[in-house]
Amino acid sequence: MAGSVRVTRYQFTDAGVVAGERVIAQETPVAIVHDAATYAVMMATPVDLEDFVLGFSLTEGVIASLADVREIEIVEAGAGMEARLWLAPGRSAPLAERRRRLAGPTGCGLCGIESLEEAVRPLGLVTQAGPVVGYDDIMAAMAALAGAQTLGRETRAVHGAGFWRPAEGLVALREDVGRHNALDKLAGALARQGEATDNGIVLLTSRVSVEMVQKTAAMGVSVLVAVSAPTALAVHMAEEAGITLVAVARADGFEVFTHFHRVAGMMENGQQLLKGRGSHV
Repeated sequence: MAGSVRVTRYQFTDAGVVAGERVIAQETPVAIVHDAATYAVMMATPVDLEDFVLGFSLTEGVIASLADVREIEIVEAGAGMEARLWLAPGRSAPLAERRRRLAGPTGCGLCGIESLEEAVRPLGLVTQAGPVVGYDDIMAAMAALAGAQTLGRETRAVHGAGFWRPAEGLVALREDVGRHNALDKLAGALARQGEATDNGIVLLTSRVSVEMVQKTAAMGVSVLVAVSAPTALAVHMAEEAGITLVAVARADGFEVFTHFHRVAGMMENGQQLLKGRGSHV
């Protein structure tokens, strides 16, 4: 299934009504299925679904690595798609136990979450090293992300998530109508390509909510850069996880909220003014 479709539309302007066409994004139900049991159903753009089911399974903690996967299968099913992931021997029992816990009376509305406490679960610390990026690096990375969004340019209706390395540029990009889905697809793509994640930065075209920080931490990435602003809980989580959170990254600059030491020219306490525009790893 394609990621977009061309439809007829009528445009109303001061000059009158004009008939024409517009390319719009596809959106369809995608069932995430582990070992023949549905784990979640997401509304998603039906492209890069192998990356999606793998990345979702990684960032939600269903699997720890690609070694936990036996097979991935994408199947059209009725009104939508099924993204089927078959687990390696030994992984089914922990997943079944998690499903039993999810059957309880409480729920907070987030995928794979059984309680309010788990929704704001503490994260493991990412590496305290990671890349150090300068002003020009971040501006170049966001410009590369925008330039690579083919579906985004066509439809003006999808989010993008990218992975960028200093001196190498944009390594991978994935797009989806859902911002979480785009990041999950990126996580899956990097895992399938065998890319290291501790030496680059995640780029987002969306706001930064707590789930985006949690997924970035699960990917092992220490720098997160986004076009829009973060929530208060996202800032708190980024601080706790050791992630450098850069947001409101626009053509005129950006804002740094946590772990300033990875931005060239700033000290850990954020008091020193940004000076250098270079970068180093």
